[in-house]
Amino acid sequence: MTITFQELGISPLLMDAINRMGFEEATPIQAQTIPLGLQNKDVIGQAQTGTGKTAAFGIPLIEKIDVKQDKIQGIIIAPTRELAIQVSEELYKIGSSKRVRVLPIYGGQDINRQIRSLKKFPHIIVGTPGRLIDHINRKTLKLSDVQTVVMDEADEMLNMGFIEDIENILSNVPSEHQTLLFSATMPDPIRRIAEKFMTNPEIVKVKAKEMTVTNIQQFFIEVQEKKKFDVLTRLLDIQSPELAIVFGRTKRRVDELSEALMLRGYAAEGIHGDLTQAKRMSALRKFKEGAIEVLVATDVAARGLDISGVTHVYNFDVPQDPESYVHRIGRTGRAGKTGAAMTFVTPREQDMLKIIERTTKRKMDRMKAPTLDEALEGQQSVSVDKIRQAIADNNLSFYKRTAEALLEEFDQVSVLAAAIKLMTKEPNQTPVNLTEESPLYKRGGGKRSSSSSSNRSGGRRDGQRPYNKNNKRSYGQQGGKPNNNSGKRRYSNSSSSSN
Repeated sequence: MTITFQELGISPLLMDAINRMGFEEATPIQAQTIPLGLQNKDVIGQAQTGTGKTAAFGIPLIEKIDVKQDKIQGIIIAPTRELAIQVSEELYKIGSSKRVRVLPIYGGQDINRQIRSLKKFPHIIVGTPGRLIDHINRKTLKLSDVQTVVMDEADEMLNMGFIEDIENILSNVPSEHQTLLFSATMPDPIRRIAEKFMTNPEIVKVKAKEMTVTNIQQFFIEVQEKKKFDVLTRLLDIQSPELAIVFGRTKRRVDELSEALMLRGYAAEGIHGDLTQAKRMSALRKFKEGAIEVLVATDVAARGLDISGVTHVYNFDVPQDPESYVHRIGRTGRAGKTGAAMTFVTPREQDMLKIIERTTKRKMDRMKAPTLDEALEGQQSVSVDKIRQAIADNNLSFYKRTAEALLEEFDQVSVLAAAIKLMTKEPNQTPVNLTEESPLYKRGGGKRSSSSSSNRSGGRRDGQRPYNKNNKRSYGQQGGKPNNNSGKRRYSNSSSSSN
């Protein structure tokens, strides 16, 4: 049963903005959350990115804002800069008719500029935990008038070690306030936060089957770790995606993959939490504009990205949990378009594949790893399509005399074959070195062994925790760089290892 926004009791002022945004039917999370939010009830929403949860909490939040009061009345805590920016942009649109002032604050942005913006009396703050704490400690952010608190993607904030920061932030909010918490999963630390800071919360769940997009073709390819990269490049050659996202498990993986792809002639860039905000935004801008064809990303860096036109998603590493898988593949197949998602599975990761399929209630189709000859055929097809298009455009008169002269000297097939050969990008087999990642595998009754989320060191700030820290093997660096640790292995991706 579909529910329109008009049926949810939203004010005419907000309906005006919602209509301008082109929203008509409410998603399941919106239909269930908005009425509860308007009743000022605390809500726990189990929902994934892409289900429309920003409007689910944003509409009731903005309805409550008194624009005559120059005070911070609402605060949204988000795990990443990208998500904070996206949420603030959507809230700005929803609150445009009401003239609600929304301010995003996050690390990597000039703090003095943020302090000046805070003095202009925003009504809603959207911020990352670390920067919110920074402003609270500086006394440049006062939350004494906050009526509504939203915690978005709480499980990711747990993974990133922000639980203590969240508790600190919430302790600065008046005890009488509304709380809306959204999380794809509900681990114990999140439950404890809910018990401590929420009052009789209503629980709203969006089931996995509602989260899995039906117009995405889902495949898995069983492949050895050392052959993954050659399989990836051959798929890129065969499928010729307009825009593709490759997901890696760690920041190191993203760096090495993006460098290796560029080494083989692909326009690629990587994004993860260790990059400066300027570099991340530059990479995203180039990807949206089509200046690069492949974006390589960690899960957390890609959260909240709203990029249209992504045709293919490649899970170079199996995601750490089914929810991350749903989030990854949801980057394609948007706005009614079809998409394709390929997941690389090592022989020891079959259990993880089954867990993902059980959770999403959908089987992935097996895809055979492509050969070098198939990759070459794929690139030839691209060249032939270009020739067909040139013929269809019928703008060849300037070239026909030269073509006729060639045909007097050579036979037709040879001339055309030479043209196709010159136009075809032959698969690049430049050897590259990638650090091997330990496989994800089910152990101890399905529980994964990982580093403690309370340890705020190393790469954890990007939410990328090593799966099995104690048993994790370590391998050499990319590009043959000196390796100071003995006993480490390195594998090389080249044609000799992948036929």
